[in-house]
Amino acid sequence: MFRRLTRTQLTVDIVAAGVFAMFAVLATVAPWDAVSSGVLPPRVALAVAMVLTVVFSAAAAIRRLAPELALAVCWAAAILQMAGGLPPLPANVVIFGVLYTTAAYGARRTFWLGLASSLVGAVAIAVYIIVVPLLLGSGTPNGIGTYVFASIATFASAAFALLLSWTTGALVRTTLRARENRRAQELAEATALAEAERTRIARDMHDVVAHSLAVVIAQADGARYAAASDPAVAAATLGTISATARAALSDVRMLLTQLRHTQAEGPQPTLADLEQLYAQVRAAGVALRVDIDPVPTAEVPSAVQLAVFRILQEALTNALRHGAGAEVSVGLAWHPEGVELSVSNPIDPPSPLAAAHGDRGEGETRGHGLIGMRERAQLVGGHLEAAPRGQVFVVTASLPIAGQPITPGPLPGPNLPGSHVPGEAL
Repeated sequence: MFRRLTRTQLTVDIVAAGVFAMFAVLATVAPWDAVSSGVLPPRVALAVAMVLTVVFSAAAAIRRLAPELALAVCWAAAILQMAGGLPPLPANVVIFGVLYTTAAYGARRTFWLGLASSLVGAVAIAVYIIVVPLLLGSGTPNGIGTYVFASIATFASAAFALLLSWTTGALVRTTLRARENRRAQELAEATALAEAERTRIARDMHDVVAHSLAVVIAQADGARYAAASDPAVAAATLGTISATARAALSDVRMLLTQLRHTQAEGPQPTLADLEQLYAQVRAAGVALRVDIDPVPTAEVPSAVQLAVFRILQEALTNALRHGAGAEVSVGLAWHPEGVELSVSNPIDPPSPLAAAHGDRGEGETRGHGLIGMRERAQLVGGHLEAAPRGQVFVVTASLPIAGQPITPGPLPGPNLPGSHVPGEAL
């Protein structure tokens, strides 16, 4: 019966009801002879009117907290008002607000009770104002047709006013439901996309783990044959096995705790495939600048290579789709503890008409690519941020590295025009 309201909402309702009660009391007692009754003495009628004003104000205070209870309070007060033969009171305005809240915030039963109350209330008003005075003989002597017309007109007017309040609440209820459904749909779509991305990453992890285990097996076989003739080579081989096995174990734990592997595909991209990715972007007519400083000085785990490739692939794809056609900058900084990645591209400002209507592109609305890039970064223990900075959209990622030192070599990608390695001229 009671709805959850914030403290601010409840305070606003109580304060508003208190202010309304003061004005309703003043409006009731100002014309001293306005409260008259054919059943009660004038002073008693005025006292009853004051009590009813307080009761209606209390219903206004709880109209959002308990719409059904507020409706019941209004009905009880209205019946007492009619039983005392009192005229319409300023506090009766609360009925419109209560009917609104029954339709907007009430449960299903309360919703339909509000509709029924609007129609029954309109009948009660017509009977109380037109028919009862006629039956008591206090009405103006006119033809029966006049009373029938007056009753119909009164019913129609009351029904229109009461149903208007209820219908307004029903429209608000529909709007709120549509907003909640849209929010739930977007959340479900985001969850489904994240799960789909995890499944795809699980397939990638399968290849990473399979590669690591193949290296371990090959190195173990080599160490077994070299142990007798060259113990130093065997020791170095065992070190390689240890490092590779640790990386594989990390990938297996990541797979078991975060993903569900269902399918397997062929070999996945590595850093060696960045050259082709850059070439594809340039072939599409985009001026691409790649800066690599410093270059990697240690073996990069396969999972990190895959994450770097997929993040760059998605970021450059977004630059092609949503960029302003200007130069796109890619930055890679390979440190011993991790790699820092950044992609920036100018974006076109939204048109005034699109901004006024809240129009956004498909990618901007759903953010499917952003979800995938964040999943890639998180699954290797890193983090990613993507947001516009003025007229430039920037993607930054930080991915940790735990690898085995190797002889430094050139990283694929900087040899094409527009790429840059420290020491080379741009």
